[in-house]
Amino acid sequence: MSPGRKWHPDRLVFQGTLFVLHTGIAWGHLPRELGFSSGMTCWRRLAEWIEAGVWPRLHEALLAELRSANALHFSRAAVDGSRIRALKGAQRRDEALSTGAGRAIGAT
Repeated sequence: MSPGRKWHPDRLVFQGTLFVLHTGIAWGHLPRELGFSSGMTCWRRLAEWIEAGVWPRLHEALLAELRSANALHFSRAAVDGSRIRALKGAQRRDEALSTGAGRAIGAT
């Protein structure tokens, strides 16, 4: 008998993680019948991968592969402004600035 938990292959844990993130189910509800390991194992491994900086490297590798295959189509891209933090009380950038050096001369 080996000490500790049984190690699950990264590929299966990754697939389980993608399944949870794609479907939106709770980690604890990941069906073991799918063969991905438990939801808690997927969650724990995801936290380890985040700590190790795996996700940015994976993102760059995927983009590089898509670029080399000419498979990036920005005509279908969307920009999401919900990730931009709005600070309360910050200076407004949409106020009109004066274009002249002084006050305008009246016509009267």
